[in-house]
Amino acid sequence: MLRTTHLPTFNLCLAFLFFFSSSVRADIKLRGSAIATVDPIATDAAVQALRNGGNAFDASVAAALTLGVVNGYNSGIGGGCFIVARKASGELFTINGRETAPEKSHRDMFIRDGLAQTSLSQTGALAIAVPGSLMAYSELCKKHGKISFKKHLKNASSIARNGFKVPASFANRVKSNFKQIQKYPDTAKIFSNGKGEPIKTNSILIQKDLADTYDAIAKHGTDWFYNGPFSKKTEEWMKKNGGIMRAEDFEKYYITSPSPVKTRYREFTVVGMPPPSSGGTHVAQILNILENFNFHDIDPDSPEFYHTIIEAMKLAFADRAHWLGDPAYAKVPLGLLSKEYAKDLAKRINPKRATKVKAHGTPPKSNEHFFNKHTTHFSCSDNEGNWVAITATINTSFGSKVIIPGTGVIMNNEMDDFSISPGTPNAFGLVGNEANAVEAGKRPLSSMSPTIVLKGQEPILSLGAAGGPTIISQTLLTLIHTLDHNASIRDALNMPRFHHQWQPDLIRIESTAGNTVIDSLKELGHKINVLNKYGATQAIGNLGNGLEAMHDPRLSGKSIAWPNRK
Repeated sequence: MLRTTHLPTFNLCLAFLFFFSSSVRADIKLRGSAIATVDPIATDAAVQALRNGGNAFDASVAAALTLGVVNGYNSGIGGGCFIVARKASGELFTINGRETAPEKSHRDMFIRDGLAQTSLSQTGALAIAVPGSLMAYSELCKKHGKISFKKHLKNASSIARNGFKVPASFANRVKSNFKQIQKYPDTAKIFSNGKGEPIKTNSILIQKDLADTYDAIAKHGTDWFYNGPFSKKTEEWMKKNGGIMRAEDFEKYYITSPSPVKTRYREFTVVGMPPPSSGGTHVAQILNILENFNFHDIDPDSPEFYHTIIEAMKLAFADRAHWLGDPAYAKVPLGLLSKEYAKDLAKRINPKRATKVKAHGTPPKSNEHFFNKHTTHFSCSDNEGNWVAITATINTSFGSKVIIPGTGVIMNNEMDDFSISPGTPNAFGLVGNEANAVEAGKRPLSSMSPTIVLKGQEPILSLGAAGGPTIISQTLLTLIHTLDHNASIRDALNMPRFHHQWQPDLIRIESTAGNTVIDSLKELGHKINVLNKYGATQAIGNLGNGLEAMHDPRLSGKSIAWPNRK
């Protein structure tokens, strides 16, 4: 629903951060705190949560629910999330709010006439997995926050009900996806202007149905969503539209809290999310490989720097394609994190030539030791010492393009993150194997990489990214620039990005890398796809020069800071 009144201008971007600088006069209670999320309105909601007596976990929940309103094409309660956190006490914990496949799912559900149909896994009823974000945010708030989940929901509801001015980035996303959006009347009704056209920049977007949904959850609890009207409405819509999801799929949904992935990188401890996140595992694996090279002495502007990291990426992504999946269903080897295995992989890197990686490696004890059974990132810390990194998603822009009638909730298309047929690329060009095959109740593999870095026992960095499989490479590069080359977060995020995911055998690289590097990589035998810019990384940290935060410079964002003062 749209109206044409005016609100203050807010630019939507995938990065909400607080860079607490000395130029900002702030409440004493905010000093030493930091927040990084994806939108100025969400940033303001997180600030208000801190001012209202909340902690970093409250700020994260406030931001997450608000993002579902103002940045709903990337995340929301119709999707999933991973949470990595460090409490003031020093305790590390995770919350796995990844979606699950409905009980009627099966490995051949996207096969027609012997061929995999990616259109079925990317849009419409069959693309939707059971959402987990709402339960994860509720858990984070109830167990670790100070403000009621009901209060956070009501605050976000008011934004949906009153509306916000649509920034150009939001309008452009609607326009580029409008052909598919029009196939689903309830989605088209919200994101069109009443004339059958996509909403325009600076129009006011009101989401009454979403506000009502938030209010109903606030009043009745998450059971309203998982064991009540929402799940029943979803089943009703599914039956009419060829879907397999039923109310009992919602009733059976549960979150998990697996032990985080931890690896020692030089003098730092890097903490990430375990499978079904591939991010935590492969960020750690690539760091372990690179630890065999002296990156302190390698110029980050040199072809050697790019080539070495690219070769390590290829090796890790080949392993990802074969070994990674939901550890409740697949045997994911702990040996992927082995330092000895990384040393063996490092020996396969030819410094003078691009190497053809034909297949995955075999980590030690791969038959014995296993892990226990479009997107946005935001990071928060507070002056008590709580730190949290959350990456949330509904997958591609506007997910499945489906809004369940009368709810305002955009549903994910996370079923496409399964290997719908071994070797068939998904929307991001990633291929998978049996470990990530479709199976009832299973959680699809994800590249989301929420990460916290410790020096000694103290947190010094919280980061993550958006951008499909490039999430892993973006997170990795930020870690290398800050930890190896002592770059500020600002400088690290300004560095050129590059990515290789094994298949296709191609480097995606930003043009800012320069012709010298790009031409040198071609001479080494690499195939190159030069891009203007891509991705969105957000980070907060205390790397030795005071508390710092920076939104991705490729996007317009908002950064504020309140440093501690003696």
